[in-house]
Amino acid sequence: MNALHHPTQLSRPIPPAFVDALQARFGAQCSTAQAVREQHGRDEGSIEAPPPVAVVYAHSTQDVADCVKLAAQHQVPVIPYGAGTSLEGHLLAVQGGVSLDVSRMNQIIRVNAEDMTVTVQPGILRKALNDAIKDQGLFFPIDPGADASIGGMTATRASGTNAVRYGTMRENVLALEVVTASGEIIRTGNRAKKSAAGYDLTRLLVGSEGTLGIFTEITLRLYPLPEAVSAAVCSFNTVADAVHTVIQTIQMGVPMARVELVDAGTIAMVNKHSNLTLREAPTLMMEFHGSPNGVKEQAELVQDIAAEFDAQGFEWADTPEERTRLFTARHNAYFAAIQSRPGCRSITTDTCVPISRLADCLLESMEEARASAIPFFLVGHVGDGNFHFGYLIDPDNDDERQRAEALNHALVRRAIAMEGTCTGEHGIGIHKQDFLREECGEGAIAMMRAIKQALDPENILNPGKIFAL
Repeated sequence: MNALHHPTQLSRPIPPAFVDALQARFGAQCSTAQAVREQHGRDEGSIEAPPPVAVVYAHSTQDVADCVKLAAQHQVPVIPYGAGTSLEGHLLAVQGGVSLDVSRMNQIIRVNAEDMTVTVQPGILRKALNDAIKDQGLFFPIDPGADASIGGMTATRASGTNAVRYGTMRENVLALEVVTASGEIIRTGNRAKKSAAGYDLTRLLVGSEGTLGIFTEITLRLYPLPEAVSAAVCSFNTVADAVHTVIQTIQMGVPMARVELVDAGTIAMVNKHSNLTLREAPTLMMEFHGSPNGVKEQAELVQDIAAEFDAQGFEWADTPEERTRLFTARHNAYFAAIQSRPGCRSITTDTCVPISRLADCLLESMEEARASAIPFFLVGHVGDGNFHFGYLIDPDNDDERQRAEALNHALVRRAIAMEGTCTGEHGIGIHKQDFLREECGEGAIAMMRAIKQALDPENILNPGKIFAL
């Protein structure tokens, strides 16, 4: 795919009257400064596109509704913006338009501790949410690594390191307040544990990447802070041994909270970046939640299983500081890899396969990556079959870019052939549109288009994402 620099979509003409109307309504909340527009015209991925024509900073649901109404009146695209941590071009203004920044809508609206739910505005960051509720003995477990906004996590159906035990945003978003393409404010779902009332609009909107509506309130499921937490790290001679350890652990019903795989080359990058001394070999990083006795039993059982696959250096991280350092190093693997080749950009994959096919998919993909001579990193949420290759390329080297994209294509086709998916958690955005077609087929894409056209007939909500109309 050659969308890395130039998305093949035509920008729509932006009427000067639209920008005038924005500035009249929003005043200092609307910026047309070049630096602000450029900041809102890029994410953590490799795709480049022109910046939006303006940026509006929303402070309230009414601000969002008014911005969308003006955009609808002038038929101008509006692109939601949270923390800017996405990887697939979700927030790029590929057809022009206005970036609607909800980062200042960052308040907790209410905590219902007895029901273990919380309602928040979309701009709140996940770490800030957990800091605010920890005194009530609760936490929100979805952890995609980056300190993403809850709105962005909802829009991409994010998951991350805790998904093996706590699920993804799909299972943990209970209700939404949404501004539609016409600027109407609607609500979906409720705080009840179950409902059979009509279409499940909440599930439809979670993962819609800003193409069907803009979130202004999100109600989430919370969990009790575990009484005891223990983490462990161990290395293996081969990736296959590490994966088979995980498979056997899952099949025995051990409720691990996290289990992350990092390959040998990436461990070397992490050691250098985070000043660690981990053995440079395929490594599992694990975490266990529960009662003190339960955590001890789980960890001992996993240690016995790992020993059957020749695990080495099984070490415990019992203190909060040690656990934080270990998983911070894992979360920083992406940045460690980027810094290992100054000036590079990463083409990052996001496949997920049935766990029984994980070892086959990983090993074949690693063999291809090594043969390509392109530097890469590998990390995986292997408890649910999701893993990421990052191919580190010189962004000005067309040959490297084409070879990396070829590797990406081969990996995705392999995952789909194994009844997996092209994206476990990052979403489609721009970069994975061809992959979505291969995975779902034209019939399913046609149904998605029909939903989009019914809910957004003028195609103003984040156009050009997921699929082209």
